[in-house]
Amino acid sequence: MQLVVAHMYPDLLNIYADRGNVAVLLRRASWRDIELIVRPVDQGQRLPGDADLVYIGGGQDRDQQLIAADIASRSEELESFVDDDGALLAVCGGYQLLGRAYVDADGSELPGAGVFPLRTVAGERRLIGDVLLECAFAEGPARPVAGFENHAGRTELDAGARPFGRVIYGFGNDGRSGYEGCTRKAAIGTYLHGPLLPRNPWLADWLLERALEHRTGQEHDLSPLDDALEASAQALASQRARARGGRL
Repeated sequence: MQLVVAHMYPDLLNIYADRGNVAVLLRRASWRDIELIVRPVDQGQRLPGDADLVYIGGGQDRDQQLIAADIASRSEELESFVDDDGALLAVCGGYQLLGRAYVDADGSELPGAGVFPLRTVAGERRLIGDVLLECAFAEGPARPVAGFENHAGRTELDAGARPFGRVIYGFGNDGRSGYEGCTRKAAIGTYLHGPLLPRNPWLADWLLERALEHRTGQEHDLSPLDDALEASAQALASQRARARGGRL
């Protein structure tokens, strides 16, 4: 079995070692005899027509300014990919630019792709630290997600939008709403770095399952792995988030 991952702007949007998320997907797939083919997508290049999963990392304001027009021009192809049940993970800067718009610290409004129903405005104070979420967007009981946030953006979801998770400890989208990230079908946008997937292997597997379903048109349940080490990493990150305390 082969899956294709479109890694968008890998050189510009990789500020917090977000490539680690792709490394986790590669390894967890290979342990199940699934070959992941990672194809970089830079400015002016179309998404691969056979992509099953799209990944976009985070970057600084200057990096976002460089690719904002390009990502906005992809609105139709990204919307079509998500509507066709393709899997997608967008982190921080990538998450912001998949909304309708991002207003940076200078007051410049950067256009977004409009994949997620939200708008982001840069605030004066950065929201930094460990985060613990309760996520109920997937089937089954709510699951914990631990990560690290470092963003000045204040993201407001449109009415009816589905958040990625409920904030237990940390700031989340804006430090006040109690929500973090946004989901749409098999697409996830989030502020959580870390990188995110090494601490939350169930989420990596959820994305791989959605990618497999996109490829085959059939439901897939991946075989379980020994995630004792990953569970320890999540427990430590969760403990740090609890020690940090609540929202603004």
